[in-house]
Formats: sequence, C-alpha cells, structure tokens
Amino acid sequence: MITRRRFASVAALGAATLAMPGIARAQDWKAQVPQVRIGLLGGENEADRLARYEGFRRHIETKLGVPARVYAAGDYAGVMQAFAARQIEIAGMSPAAYAGVWLDTNGNIEPLAVTEEADGSIGYVALMYVRADSGITSLEDMRGKSMAWADPNSASGYLVPRAELRTRGIDPERYFSRTGFAGGHEQAVVAVLNKQYDAGVAWGSGIGEESQGFTRGVLRSMVDKNMLNMRDLRIIWRSRQLANGPIAARKDLPEGFKAAMRDLLIRIPQENPEAHRAMERGNAKGFQVASHELYAPFVDMRRAEAQARRAR
Repeated sequence: MITRRRFASVAALGAATLAMPGIARAQDWKAQVPQVRIGLLGGENEADRLARYEGFRRHIETKLGVPARVYAAGDYAGVMQAFAARQIEIAGMSPAAYAGVWLDTNGNIEPLAVTEEADGSIGYVALMYVRADSGITSLEDMRGKSMAWADPNSASGYLVPRAELRTRGIDPERYFSRTGFAGGHEQAVVAVLNKQYDAGVAWGSGIGEESQGFTRGVLRSMVDKNMLNMRDLRIIWRSRQLANGPIAARKDLPEGFKAAMRDLLIRIPQENPEAHRAMERGNAKGFQVASHELYAPFVDMRRAEAQARRAR
C-alpha cells in the first residue's frame, strides 16, 4: 500500500518562510500571479466538472485574495497543452498527464499535494470492467474482444493497463480484436454499457464497497450521479496500486504562491469539507505534500510507451 508521512508542519513552515527578512512576503507573489487559472482534465461532462470545482474556486478566492477561474478541457491533452503554454497555474493531474507535461516542458511542473484516501493510502488502482451479462469473467476471456481506452494521457485508462499487460507477455494490439479511445472515463463506461465495446478501464480507490463503485473514482462518481448501477458491470482485473495523481503547479511560479496553495490544499478538508468532497468525487481523507519522486515511474512508462509506438 502506498503511504507517505504526513507533513503536519507545512503551514507553519510556509508562514515562517514568508516572515523571514529578505524573503518575498505573501503579497509579493500576487503581482506575478494576479489570478489563479485552474485546468480541469476531461473524462467527465463539462457541466458536472465545473459544478464540482465551483466550491474550490470560491475557496481559493477567499483564502488567497485573488480571482480564480476554472477551465474545463475537452480531454487530458487540452490541460497538458495549456500547462506547457503557461495558460494555467494549477491543475489536478493524472500521473500520466503529469509525466507528459514534465517531459514536454523539461520539468516545468511541480506536484503540490496528493490525495490521501480514507484508509490513509495515497494510491488507486486501474480497473478493467465488462457488462455483467457479457459472459466475460477474466482477462483471459478478453482475447479477441474489443477494448475501450479512456484517454491516451490517462494512467488508469490507457498507460498502466497496457504496461501491465505487456509485463504478462500480452501485446494489446494483437490480444484484442479492436481498440479505441472513448473520449474519457465516463464515455468509456457508457460505450461498454451500450455494447459498443466489450470492456473498458477506469480508475478507482479500490477500497470500500465494490457494489457502490468503491469509496472514490469514476465508477463511484457515476453511481452518485445515478448514471450507473454497479450490478450492470463486472470488474475482471485490477492493476497494482498506483500513486494518486497530484494537484500540480507550474514550477516557474513564485515560491510564495506555491507554498500558499499547498497550505490551502492541506487545510481544505477541515476548512471547507463540502468543496473538498465535491472536487475529490467521493470519500477522500485529505491531502499530503507530494514530490516528483512519486511520479518518476510514470515518466519511465511514458517513455516506454513512446518506444513501443515507434517500434510498431
């Protein structure tokens, strides 16, 4: 289980740093960051994404004293490109999207915080699902069947399942009869339910009741929105545990801003639990301070996937 020691002194350290002579004070970063632009990855319909993050947006304005704007991209690549073009300041990233930005920008992205699950872990799993009435009960049964990937920049919805299949000697291009991108996690679930594909992959906490879509994740979110009854799906495969994606900022932003945002994230479960629950899509405990080391394996996976594409 992926766990990390909680950094309880983050807020105190940030406050002490800003108070030190010769160090920029809290107001100084606002001249360089007059507003906070928040990027939202695709995978869920735009109206629901904007609604879920409205409380977080208002919380940033209240606590940091600058306007905050939310930008919902059509897919993961939209946020990645906006990050590289310096058009947003922060975003909740999948591990694979973070790794892609890190590679594309020569490291101009910095993890601020990572979600802590209800059991104290900071991980999640990729889940392969099929229709409950499909007769498919295992990965072996998927030979010659069709697979819906969520997004080419999703860890759980593309990168990790493919990497783990290859470690088992399975070539995804030959094992499945056909594959395609559904346009997001929710869209993939709908495509499977509508019999457009035999299986899909999504992310979930992997803890709690499977019958409710676990404690957090795509399936849980769809259950909560009455878009899905878990009796209609069967989980046939789980990945190893992966590090939750970070909320990340551009590395070139002022240290004062990044420290203030880290502090806001660490405190939000207590200061604004409703906004925290909405943005996390389920029962998460809070945030822990994150580091690049958590996501270095995903950088390696993206490089391996790129090499595999060139070899095809």
